[in-house]
Amino acid sequence: MIKQICNLLFLAVIIYGNTAAYANTVTLVPTPPPIDGTAYLLMDFNSEQLLMEKNGDQRVDPASLTKLMTAYLVFDKLKKGELKLTDTVRISETARRMIGSRMYVEVDTEVAVEALIQGMIVQSGNDASVALAEHIAGSEANFAALMNDMAEKLGLTQTRYQNSTGLPHPEHYSTARDQAVMAQSLIKNFPDYYRWYSQKEYTYNNITQQNRNTLLWRDESVDGMKTGYTDAAGYCLIASAKRGQMRLISVVLGTKSKAARISETQKMIDYGFRFFETYQIYRGNEPLQTAKVWSGNHNEIQLGLLEPLYVTIPRGQYSQLNAALQLPAQLTAPIAQHTVQGQLKILLGNETLREVPIVALHAVEVGSWMQRALDYVRMKFR
Repeated sequence: MIKQICNLLFLAVIIYGNTAAYANTVTLVPTPPPIDGTAYLLMDFNSEQLLMEKNGDQRVDPASLTKLMTAYLVFDKLKKGELKLTDTVRISETARRMIGSRMYVEVDTEVAVEALIQGMIVQSGNDASVALAEHIAGSEANFAALMNDMAEKLGLTQTRYQNSTGLPHPEHYSTARDQAVMAQSLIKNFPDYYRWYSQKEYTYNNITQQNRNTLLWRDESVDGMKTGYTDAAGYCLIASAKRGQMRLISVVLGTKSKAARISETQKMIDYGFRFFETYQIYRGNEPLQTAKVWSGNHNEIQLGLLEPLYVTIPRGQYSQLNAALQLPAQLTAPIAQHTVQGQLKILLGNETLREVPIVALHAVEVGSWMQRALDYVRMKFR
């Protein structure tokens, strides 16, 4: 049996977006603009809601977008202290001979990890990617296994890696949806290292190369992420932009030219910021509801969310938000901390926007035999 508690008060309201430009106006959201690409999507960074999408789960060649995962593993090693930016990497013949985009490292030279990171991110260097992969895992094949392990941990359910560069392979694939999750995970987990994605150029060995993400020059709200191209993949771009405190992630795959991937991305980003806004409606690890507990060493338990909860809605429609908390008719000890006890639904009008688990914020142990006996009698006669 389920009981439903409606009109739960929002505990925290923080508006994310350019409110000055659109304050107090109700926005009618038009049909998303047509996007010329094989697959694309636009996602709010905090709420993870999709604002527009086509073929988001279609298997595609990710090309150099692959290097987001390569960078993720490098950043993970840096964060854990298992790698330092000042560490040097000896360049192998395999790395030096890589085709495609290159940083132009020379065989048997020692190159700092920080230099290779910039060569991989800013210059999209395949040689830099392989050098880092070999340094971390001993071989690119071993590194690809680490990439697939991390993909599973991050929930990239439709992604498989065979190399660190994105060079074509029949069993190397991903989707627009997985790439959006990949980008979000990198920004969220490594904000200190994300800065390299906004770097416009990098010089190594007297060769200066510019970042291929030309939105960094065209739109000041864009602060990353990664371009990609192969004959099979077409021209691809993942971009992230922040206006006010609202961040969007766009993915466009399979466009026909460098110019097209930029223009189509710009259309998506402008659409998202113009017609939507994001709210933090609940904080994480704070009580949303106090519920009765039977047969426990405490009579009540506090229920809430482990993480902050965000929603993205059309501008001016905050008054239509509502929350419904669904709990069992009876909660009985023992209840372990952080175990799921119910569901919280966030609705916009009659539409369910989010549905997230409600957990016990603390444990309640089984009460004494006297407490259990009293509660047994109370339950019988309530």
